[in-house]
Amino acid sequence: MEVLVIGAGLAGVSSAWYLNQAGCKVTVVERQPGPGLETSYANGGQISVSHPEPWANPGAPATVLRWLGRKDAPLLFRPRADAAQWRWALAFLRECLPGRTARNTAAIAHLADYSRDQLRVLRAATGIEYEAGTGGILHLFMDADDFAHAPAKQQILQELGIRAQLLDPDQAVALEPALTSMRSRLLGVLHGIDDECGNAHLFCRALASKATEAGVRFLFNTRVEAFEVRGQTINGLRIKDADGRTGVLQADAYVLAAGSYSPLLARPLGEHLPIYPVKGYSITAPIIDPSRAPTLSLTDEARRVVCSRLGNFLRVAGTAELNGYNLEADPARSAGIVKWLDEHLPGVADASQAEHWCGLRPTTPGNVPLIGPSRVGRLFFNTGHGTLGWTLACGSGQAIADIVTGRPPEPDFPFLRTR
Repeated sequence: MEVLVIGAGLAGVSSAWYLNQAGCKVTVVERQPGPGLETSYANGGQISVSHPEPWANPGAPATVLRWLGRKDAPLLFRPRADAAQWRWALAFLRECLPGRTARNTAAIAHLADYSRDQLRVLRAATGIEYEAGTGGILHLFMDADDFAHAPAKQQILQELGIRAQLLDPDQAVALEPALTSMRSRLLGVLHGIDDECGNAHLFCRALASKATEAGVRFLFNTRVEAFEVRGQTINGLRIKDADGRTGVLQADAYVLAAGSYSPLLARPLGEHLPIYPVKGYSITAPIIDPSRAPTLSLTDEARRVVCSRLGNFLRVAGTAELNGYNLEADPARSAGIVKWLDEHLPGVADASQAEHWCGLRPTTPGNVPLIGPSRVGRLFFNTGHGTLGWTLACGSGQAIADIVTGRPPEPDFPFLRTR
């Protein structure tokens, strides 16, 4: 069976790997010169199984209203004359209903738990290296209202089979001495015990290399122009390379894993994917005092900022900005992340030498990705992972490989048109 995968980020490379392992002949088409150079390039680094609750939850509308007008707000909505933005925003509000939030949380948790296990199997089988950290994630509570909900969060995780432990500030500092500088502000910490972190870009590169060795073909610097359709079935993929040469690729199946750009490619087929690009920012700063740098990944629950140690660097990421496909960096958004680093881990990393980055996260209103067959013959989706692309990568890749090759996927998850 021949399969074409569109996109070489986390979703695309993982799809290609597992399809290859299932016996498929796989070609990956990617417009960039290498794997993992867009959304997967500099994310927060977390594999956060212990954070399955979606942005769309009953408390979200009041929180968003509180943030309106603040340029440094964790979630910034920039209204545009864009019908897709407003449709997405209304759908987001609908997903904030308690029943929908509970359903979405369970779906994300089941896929995340499965995905982390698949990553561990992959790591053991291949020896792949990507600056992995396996000590868990510490969710930091420095706001009384947020901390009041911590026991309920722990209870939900326990019911979903996810291990998490509530720590008082002294216990947290004993586990992660880097928290000493913020000890006076800490009210408590929730330790996601089985969470991990790692460099997603390095993972993409390393897995693409392993996939190439196994026979996967990567066509970089190659743009997808459009799908060719015969009746209600994909018949080919029109492409153009960096030299302007065009051609048509044909396969038995096509997997669309193009992140935020998936809706643009699917729309001419009559598929209206509920995905909107949500811009996120990060800095990657060299560590100057390793003795005080955290070894565990951190999440500031109030500021929605995450921090992961990747080798000799700290990756600090956060913020969400709804502003269409605009990739222009807003210095005020990056400044907020730098300020967080200076205030919470002073003198640990050199922010003046940091690499600044922003990217578009393909986000559905309920944060549940779209995985499974489309309404069009031979076309499958593996997209819409939002902030959880790294967390869900391997599980999504294995699941779509199962679906494409006719096997039932393992996780208890609402896969498209499979149940």
